[in-house]
Amino acid sequence: MFQIRHVTLTHKKDLHTILSDFSLVLNDGDRAVMIGEEGNGKSTLMKWIYDPSLVEDYIEYTGEKSTGGERLSYLPQELPEEEKTKSVYEYFTDSPEFAEMSPKELSKMTSDFRVEPEFYYRDQTMGTLSGGERVKAQMMRILCEKPTILLLDEPSNDIDIETLTWMEKFINSWPHAVLFISHDETLIERTANRVIHFEQLRRKTMCRHTVANVPYRQYVEDRMHSMEKQEQIALCERREKRVRDEKIRKMEQTVNAQLSTAHYSFHDSLGRLLKKKMKAVKSLEHRFEREDADMTEMPETEEAIYFRLGDKNSAVPSGKWVVQCELPELRTADGSGVLAENVILRVRGSEKLAIIGKNGCGKTTLLSKLAEEMLARTDIRAEYMPQNYEELLPMDKTPVEYLEKTGDREEQTRIRTYLGSLKYTFDEMDHPIRELSGGQKAKVLLLKLSMSGANVLILDEPTRNFSPLSGPVIRRMLRDFPGAIISVSHDRKYLSEVCDRILLLNPEGLTEEEPLSAE
Repeated sequence: MFQIRHVTLTHKKDLHTILSDFSLVLNDGDRAVMIGEEGNGKSTLMKWIYDPSLVEDYIEYTGEKSTGGERLSYLPQELPEEEKTKSVYEYFTDSPEFAEMSPKELSKMTSDFRVEPEFYYRDQTMGTLSGGERVKAQMMRILCEKPTILLLDEPSNDIDIETLTWMEKFINSWPHAVLFISHDETLIERTANRVIHFEQLRRKTMCRHTVANVPYRQYVEDRMHSMEKQEQIALCERREKRVRDEKIRKMEQTVNAQLSTAHYSFHDSLGRLLKKKMKAVKSLEHRFEREDADMTEMPETEEAIYFRLGDKNSAVPSGKWVVQCELPELRTADGSGVLAENVILRVRGSEKLAIIGKNGCGKTTLLSKLAEEMLARTDIRAEYMPQNYEELLPMDKTPVEYLEKTGDREEQTRIRTYLGSLKYTFDEMDHPIRELSGGQKAKVLLLKLSMSGANVLILDEPTRNFSPLSGPVIRRMLRDFPGAIISVSHDRKYLSEVCDRILLLNPEGLTEEEPLSAE
């Protein structure tokens, strides 16, 4: 049994508390997902659980953990830079536990992970593996450590649908405890049996956490019903208070009027009666004030993000060809190999389509090539959101500096208002972009698309860094966008809710697929 007791995490830089008095117990069979908006401290807590030294440069902490003899293994959100240059063989042999594995154990692992037996001995560098292969290599190495608790930070990032399905089966079949973070709602719905929800309320001045021992979908429904009920009770109590306060006010007015117009002495019966009435009214006021202190609070939640993508001018005429692309060969970025042949893509009007396919098949390469051509055209207004945000975002600028064009005060005020609707605090608006979380960077790019007046969006994994709670809002924005969308995605909710067409990229080209259900 693994225990965390009364943990509080505080940023050293601004003394902002991201987690307060948090306790948790993990047992075999627990598949606990940590959810919350971007920048709420999920990854920081996971690093602290694995090794507090990973966060001590920027976090102060109190509390303790008890491993109880459990063995923890950690899959980081990003493969460390020093590991990317190693060959796959070097990556495995650098682990002492790998050398202790028997040939039978190694063979079983390659079979379970659906990779070839020679996978361990590849000369290919880790950084050049596809997203799915890289995740599998990391998972295989940490399993050599024979852990009893797996800590997985975004294991679903950058992996294809086939590997996502494998990941679901792996998590569900793991006999011990799993604590994971994911933005993939479908993966969470199909695996998690416990939910740990982190929130930052009141403009990120107060933190709150909830631990629920139920599946994710039930948690969301129970939370919604609970808040609706709490809101109804709170509104009813406030209506009753208004009626009651009005009665008290009228009673006071009546007594005061009698006091001001009556001719009496406080020693006669009328004076004593009015004095007694006023005392009774004041007594009622004090009793109601005490009762008001126990009134049901209105439910507090993190404010939903909101902004629009495009306007009526962003629609594309139904007969207009947005893309007419014919590539005899789709080659790798360095030109050294052929990824696909006879790639034909035609998009007309305000279609919304997604390209899917296995990791490494060339989806991002194709999208990048399309973006290069479409951004140069003058008959459409295209904007591009790459998978790697650093391709476009200047890391040393603030979000306001990046988004402004004229630099005048009115424009800056408007940008800050937009950023506020995306739940940026005033401090975060003035932080360098490099200090922002992946989700916050994605929001900056989406806002750039919104302000650009584009009628064609080219999006590489647009939902990959948004929390499962923000995901429905982002999908609704993209679905309601009046222009065309050409995208690459493995997000099954996005594919089913936003896209009119789904195309599979394989070595023979693009083929039309049936609409995908996220259920």
